[in-house]
Amino acid sequence: MVLSGVKPFSVIRWWTLFLLLLVPLLLLIRDIIENNLGADPARTVVTELGFWAMTWLWLTLAVTPLRKQFNWSWLMRFRRMFGLYAFFYAALHLLAFTAFLIEWRLDLLVRELTKRPYIIVGTIALLLLLPLAVTSTRAMQRKLGKRWLQLHRLIYPASLLVLLHFIWQIRSDFGQHLFFALLLAIMLGYRLYLKKRG
Repeated sequence: MVLSGVKPFSVIRWWTLFLLLLVPLLLLIRDIIENNLGADPARTVVTELGFWAMTWLWLTLAVTPLRKQFNWSWLMRFRRMFGLYAFFYAALHLLAFTAFLIEWRLDLLVRELTKRPYIIVGTIALLLLLPLAVTSTRAMQRKLGKRWLQLHRLIYPASLLVLLHFIWQIRSDFGQHLFFALLLAIMLGYRLYLKKRG
């Protein structure tokens, strides 16, 4: 069991975080049931899932800076959960796009994947995150050794592609996109600073 040998308080904190990360999906399901998704329900579902996939990916990247700056070593226990949730929401984002916006039409899927830049970079980002999700277990970490760390650095180019995917869809409001870009710049810049400092 994942939580065997963990103190009761840590178990409670683990389950609290696990359930909190599910809340956006549960709220979205509620809105679907109540038909409360606005004028374009299909696009709302796709957009919401993509937003939360990016949010949880940024949360995953935030673990190292928060641990270093505030000595929050406990966060390391949850980084894998954050990363897996990011991938889960990203996979649902793609699934919702395929089901609701192109209605499982292979010809439309091929066209979107070859002609729309934001779809192309989003798909590449998801493909980069796939091996990270597959190898996220401790057993795979032990098996891959140093290669595991090298593989999991794919999160950095994946995050840049996710941001590009997000920015390419700007219609009018730049504020949210600028906020996410600034956060990513801080988190990646902090890592570069740590690397140069040795």
